Amino acid sequence: MSTSLPEFIQKKLGFPPLRKVDPVDHAVKAGAEPAVREKLGQAAIPATLAALYRFAKTGKGSRAVLANNSEGRKWLEVIMDEKDGSAVDKVTQYAGVSDEEAAAIMEIIAVEAVFAVRDSVAHNPEPGAVQRYMADQRQAILVYLPAEVQLEHWLADHPGDESAEPVRLAHTMESRFFSACF
Repeated sequence: MSTSLPEFIQKKLGFPPLRKVDPVDHAVKAGAEPAVREKLGQAAIPATLAALYRFAKTGKGSRAVLANNSEGRKWLEVIMDEKDGSAVDKVTQYAGVSDEEAAAIMEIIAVEAVFAVRDSVAHNPEPGAVQRYMADQRQAILVYLPAEVQLEHWLADHPGDESAEPVRLAHTMESRFFSACF
């Protein structure tokens, strides 16, 4: 797959293009007020992929992604591990849709993402390959994750990892740069 995982999922499911988060004002870059479907994709795709990243970086998770017995599995429940309610609530609030609609879309995203990861590591179907692939996708997920969804910590490599909070980190770096220049 030559595009990033978030962009692949966005195109495959027919969502409007994702917009990157502005590191200065922490908002999703947009011209006009985005439509509900655009806001749903903007929140649900990176939130679900953040959960998959967190899940797949474990040995158990990466093996589950590769397992052949996963047809018909409720991937959203599997990858969110008891926390799917809070993520669904945050997507619901951001997009202005019902919990049922957010959960249904996030389940579809989770299934498509698992199959996309499998396809991407088909040449080397090992847990380590899944972990490396998802690690390579981490930044691509972060740049689309709206700050209002507040799930950056799922992309942390360890507790307190500031790199999992791209908006704050970028803002801090920018402030330091501009204060040093002016």
